[in-house]
Amino acid sequence: MSEELVAREVAAEQAYVDRVYVQLEKSAESAKGLAREGHQRGRLGHEGGLVERDAMVFQASKRLAQLDAAHEGLVFGRLDLRPEVDDVPRYIGRLGLRDDQRDMLLIDWRAPAAAVFYQATAAEPAGVVRRRVLRAEHRTVVGVEDELLDDSVETDLPIIGEGALMAQLSRARDRSMHSIVATIQAEQDKAIRAPGKGVVSISGGPGTGKTVVALHRAAYLLYSDRRRYESGGVLVVGPSGVFMRYIERVLPSLGETAVALRSLGEVVDGVRTTRHDDPAVAEVKGSARMAELLRRTARQQAPGSPTSFKIFWRDDTVVLDRGVLGKVRRQLMSQGRRNRQLPRVTRALLDAMWRQVRGPRGREAGREAFDDEMLSHRGFLEFATDWWPPLDAPTVLGWLRDPDLLARVADGVVSVDEQQLLLKSWRHGDLSVQDVPLIDELRYALGDVPHRSEDERDLDETGLLEGGIDLKELTTVADREYAPTGRSWAPPTYRIVDDPYAHVLIDEAQDLTPMQWRMVGRRGRTASWTIVGDPAQSSWPVAAEAAEARAAALEGKEVHEFHLSTNYRNSAEIYAFAADYARRVGLDADLPDAVRRTGVAPQVVDAAAAGTDLESATRAAVAEIADQVSGTVGIVVPVARRSEVNGWLASWPERAEDAPSARASVDSSVAPSGTDRVVVLTGLDTKGLEFDGIVVVAPQEIEDESSTGRATLYVVLTRATQLLTTVE
Repeated sequence: MSEELVAREVAAEQAYVDRVYVQLEKSAESAKGLAREGHQRGRLGHEGGLVERDAMVFQASKRLAQLDAAHEGLVFGRLDLRPEVDDVPRYIGRLGLRDDQRDMLLIDWRAPAAAVFYQATAAEPAGVVRRRVLRAEHRTVVGVEDELLDDSVETDLPIIGEGALMAQLSRARDRSMHSIVATIQAEQDKAIRAPGKGVVSISGGPGTGKTVVALHRAAYLLYSDRRRYESGGVLVVGPSGVFMRYIERVLPSLGETAVALRSLGEVVDGVRTTRHDDPAVAEVKGSARMAELLRRTARQQAPGSPTSFKIFWRDDTVVLDRGVLGKVRRQLMSQGRRNRQLPRVTRALLDAMWRQVRGPRGREAGREAFDDEMLSHRGFLEFATDWWPPLDAPTVLGWLRDPDLLARVADGVVSVDEQQLLLKSWRHGDLSVQDVPLIDELRYALGDVPHRSEDERDLDETGLLEGGIDLKELTTVADREYAPTGRSWAPPTYRIVDDPYAHVLIDEAQDLTPMQWRMVGRRGRTASWTIVGDPAQSSWPVAAEAAEARAAALEGKEVHEFHLSTNYRNSAEIYAFAADYARRVGLDADLPDAVRRTGVAPQVVDAAAAGTDLESATRAAVAEIADQVSGTVGIVVPVARRSEVNGWLASWPERAEDAPSARASVDSSVAPSGTDRVVVLTGLDTKGLEFDGIVVVAPQEIEDESSTGRATLYVVLTRATQLLTTVE
């Protein structure tokens, strides 16, 4: 194929792309004009003008954000169809655009008319003669990749390139996941365009594109039913902050920004943590048994609260002792969550005290006089407040640092040895990722402190509250977290709202503990779901318990199963090495087919046999891989060696001179920054990530770290796209 032909085709596509960008700029100017008009409406001097201003400026801002996000790689596809289908080429892009005559200039990749771009095959061309992918840098077309799908049609269309998919798979990796909008494969497209209701479960082995397919599905759902998903919200939950930063550019690059991205340490509003507990502790905290332990804890008397109250009134000594207070506490608890009973506490205590008033002077004065005097008595009011204080979940979780209280609520739930593990973990003071579901469980068990609403104050002024209507529970902190902006609440349903999101996407779902399933389940009771996972990669040891919790979270929802069978990440040589390990250690692994060969087999370095130490062998392996790849390099280490290995690579001057970008990031809690392309991670940190090269340090130690260490090491061995070395 002549270079002249390629240059001519690229120039022709560049001309069309230039035309599209001109129209994009016109659309941006139109949106800016709408915003200016909106601001002018706001100067009309009446409420209607302000409402129109807000609506117009909001719509204009949203459109501008979409147009701005679509700049990079705006046009990426072209379809040439059979003449009887359409004699005009269709161009596919990140969003839809029309020209000044309202003719379609660019078709949004999510539109039904674009589906054939992904679904057509040589066996079933669906009217497509040639499928072309445009490779671009910024606004410049740098190449095209063609596939002839229907050779039964006589055509003079040139066929150029090696194929878009193979070109994409060969590119160097950087610190972020990128969209695959130009190279979505047919089996992936079926999952992306699956029905919006119920649960879409996407399974498959390593490298099959589960995560990026799920993110493209979120973008597709927002396109197909924007009002539902933007107003209700889309929540994307991933395993770690490193992972969330890795994927954070995908949806904005597809023009979607109305999505909440949260790691498991950030799901609960106001809580953020990255620290993980040791595997033995994590196994206890993640167990469904913790729900019962926390339910008991939420019902305990607050440590340090008063245990009795005594007062003389008229002829009687009125006493609130442990027995009386216990009955009052049980009565209040039977009526709902603990904090929700705050408005009823004083009344319940007064009822218990009045029953002890039997003297003639007291009875003659009556209940109203008794209540008035008690409510004016500083000692009684302080007792009521101290005996039933408003509680927050972190405070109540802190109670469990008391060995005696923990032993009381843990009786028959967790063993003595497990209690010791919990006590040791909570001595850290700061929360772990495994504590976040416990906080959420306690928040739900406690309820939120009622706040006096505007409606209640208005009604109070009119005297309507005298009839016993209690509106204090209508609006609470939890309501505002669990429900999206604009959702309203009305009596008689007084409860924490559990279904704020219209769609919930869970990645690496095989790792969720039962307690984490309970946490995310509360945020998607009425939502549709996308669940991504591979059981063979699970870091949770009790699969049946997690499956039960997952079923409870998804109760009543129809499940649509999609399985991805092709490994696009690893070279065939690397995945054969990982698959052999999985078979050898007895993992029941889903083994996809790797489509790309490099001719380079993984290396196994035995430091002792080579007459060197682990540090020297590791530094040499990292240097060798960093010299051979232009993208990212991951050094995966046992948890116990993380600081040690960071130290080895922080003092790596010989590599910094030869390859300045190949410096190790010494903070493995965050993604590499600046020019750093070498990062030190633990096995669990690598979940969902990929690198051009991987160096695995002390793989046997990684395997021995936990009961699921074999699955973790299998994950590690499948992170590399080009080069893999293990150092023992």
